[in-house]
Amino acid sequence: MKDPLANWKKRHRNRTSFWLHMVGIPACFVAAPALVALRKWWLALAAFASGYALQFLGHLIEGNRSGEEELVRRLLGKARKGPAKGRR
Repeated sequence: MKDPLANWKKRHRNRTSFWLHMVGIPACFVAAPALVALRKWWLALAAFASGYALQFLGHLIEGNRSGEEELVRRLLGKARKGPAKGRR
């Protein structure tokens, strides 16, 4: 993967999916750690979980697998060429 940003853009072309990621990523990786630092454990957990849920919803809408799913499949030796069965 020579250009990770180009790969990311290619996998997030649907406008709704893109914006779900634009909300979900900061919720996971900015808001959740900030809330941990403030010792707001339950809010941090909620921000992290809801941020990931938004991103997975985006991939469901987009019709492709998340990067995490691709990684797990690769590690388990179940990676396939092309889209998942039943997906675009």
